[in-house]
Amino acid sequence: MVRAAILPAVGAPLEIREIVLPDPGPGQVRVRLAAAGVCHSDLSLADGTMTVPVPAVLGHEGSGTVLSVGEGVTHVAPGDGVVLNWSPSCGECHHCSIGEVWLCAKALSGVGAVYAHDAAGTPLHPGLNVAAFAEETVVAANCVLPAPAGIPLAEAALLGCAVLTGYGAVRNSARVRPGESVAVFGVGGVGLAALQAARIAEAGPIVAVDVSPAKEELARAAGATEFVLASDTTAKQIRALTGGQGADVAVECAGRAESIRGAWDSTRRGGRTTVVGIGGKEQKVGFHALEIFHFARTLTGCVYGNSDPARDLPLIAGHVRAGRLDLGSLITDRITLDGIPAAFEAMLAGKGGRSLVVFQPAAS
Repeated sequence: MVRAAILPAVGAPLEIREIVLPDPGPGQVRVRLAAAGVCHSDLSLADGTMTVPVPAVLGHEGSGTVLSVGEGVTHVAPGDGVVLNWSPSCGECHHCSIGEVWLCAKALSGVGAVYAHDAAGTPLHPGLNVAAFAEETVVAANCVLPAPAGIPLAEAALLGCAVLTGYGAVRNSARVRPGESVAVFGVGGVGLAALQAARIAEAGPIVAVDVSPAKEELARAAGATEFVLASDTTAKQIRALTGGQGADVAVECAGRAESIRGAWDSTRRGGRTTVVGIGGKEQKVGFHALEIFHFARTLTGCVYGNSDPARDLPLIAGHVRAGRLDLGSLITDRITLDGIPAAFEAMLAGKGGRSLVVFQPAAS
C-alpha cells in the first residue's frame, strides 16, 4: 500500500488515498519516487482540457529509485536512480522512423491500462503513463531513463517535462541562434526553462512576458534582460525593445488564445513563433490571410520540446553540471502530496514557478 493523489472523476478534487501496486511484470519497473513536479498539464487533465481515463493517478514529471524490475529489463537495476519519461517512443511507427520521436503514435498507449487498484479494489489508470503523484509507481521499462550523474535526484524530476519542454522549444523547435532576440510568454516552470535556454543560446535581448508583476524577479534570475507585463500593448513594447522590428523568436508557454496571438504579433517579419502551451478547444486564435502573407512569419506547435530524451537529457545534464542551467531556481515551492491541490490553485492564479512534491525516503 502506498499513498497517491487520485483523480476520481474529471473536474473532481484530487483525493489522497492508499493504493495497491502489483509487482512489476515482464518489461516493467517499480520505482520509489524521490520527487514529482506539478505541471500545468496535470491541471489540464484534471479539468478535462486533455482527456484521461478515470479514476487515475496523475503526475508525469518525476524521478526516483528503482525498487525492482520485471523479466527482460536490463537497462536499469534495483538501486538505480531514474527519470520518468511520460512520452516513450515505440521506435516503429512512422514518426519514430523519420526521427520525430516526440510525435510517436504509440507514446500514450499505456494511459488506458489498469496499473493499480485503490483499497476498495477500484481499478486505477496511470495519468500520462507514469502516475508520479504517488510514493511508488509501476511503469513500462521504456518510461524510465537513467538519472544523470552529479544532479540531485529530486531536482532531476524537472528534467522529465519542464526542462526538456522549455529547453527543447528554444533549441529544437525555434533553433535560436546567438544574437537573436527572444520573447517568452508565460513564466511558469516551462517558461523559466525556456528563458534559461535562450540565455545558454546567447540570445539577446531576452524578453519575459507574464500577467503577474511578481514573476519579474524569477524571470530575470532565469536570464530575461527585460520584463513586460502582459497587456494589449505587449507587442508594441517588444518592438520598442528590439529596434522596432519585433522578436526574432517568440515562445508561447501559457496555452491561451490571447497569449498565442500576442506572441505572433510580437514576432518580427520573417520571424518564428513557437507555441508550447496547451490550450483548450475553446481557445480560438484568428489570423487573416493578408497578414500571413505580409509578415511571412512561421507559426509552429511544439510537443515535449520536440525532444528525444535519450539524446537531449545528457546534453541538458551537461549544462546543469557546468552551472549554465539551474534546476533549483525553477522550484518556488517544495510540497508534499497533500499540497498538490494548493499547487493547482497557485497555477490558476499565475503564482510561482514549479511546485515540487518531495517524497520522504523510506526508512532503512
